[in-house]
Amino acid sequence: MNDALPHDPLVIAGKPYRSRLITGTGKFKDFDETRRATDAAGAEIVTAAIRRINLGQSPNEPSLLDALPPEKFTLLPNTAGCYTAEDAVRTCRLARELLDGHKLVKLEVLGDQKTLYPDVVQTLKAAELLVADGFDVMVYTSDDPILAKRLEEIGCVAVMPLAAPIGSGLGIQNKWSLLEIIDNAKVPVIVDAGVGTASDAAIAMELGCDGVLMNTAIAGAKDPVLMASAMRKAVQAGREAFLAGRIPRKRNASASSPIEGLIG
Repeated sequence: MNDALPHDPLVIAGKPYRSRLITGTGKFKDFDETRRATDAAGAEIVTAAIRRINLGQSPNEPSLLDALPPEKFTLLPNTAGCYTAEDAVRTCRLARELLDGHKLVKLEVLGDQKTLYPDVVQTLKAAELLVADGFDVMVYTSDDPILAKRLEEIGCVAVMPLAAPIGSGLGIQNKWSLLEIIDNAKVPVIVDAGVGTASDAAIAMELGCDGVLMNTAIAGAKDPVLMASAMRKAVQAGREAFLAGRIPRKRNASASSPIEGLIG
């Protein structure tokens, strides 16, 4: 199944992708389930916590790269678990070393262990350091439109505002903030965190987001592979609905069939 409309790719750091669904690789029961869910999602970009998953640090142990080979998938190393800019930068440099100069990374600097809400001050600092060091930075951030614009101005290749706290499954909690970010962005806007089910993903895409990243919503489902398939369809449907343009909302009914020529 081709998830893209003709001439409608998602472009990240100059590279086009057919799929607008980015998936995580954590929380699955094993690498086999990870691969099957990734295939069902149609994902081309997959994110992985460099400090939690073996990407070559432990040569004698199973590696995610065996299940999701780099020649087929674009790996997006992330800085999950980092609480300072320095730690995040160090983690990205480790990923670059392990992955033979790989530049594309997902930056996240957390500020609170309970909510996993981003520390925006440390995020800005880390983004500046990483961009200056030649990384292509996709950045997890709060849904603050001013901050999102500042991260874009620093040079991040995509801004990734949360829709709700990580792993909460609460869905899109502030449409206004997302719309402000979308309207002012010249780089892709990808919802990251908060999606719980397929309708949440569709709503994000209908608002005009360029893509959706999710992990828990798929890996935590009763049937992760089936949920991955549902998310794939939802992202595609939401994108098509956004491009098609919805009808205006009105308080009163409007007949879908013409009334001219009715008998009597």
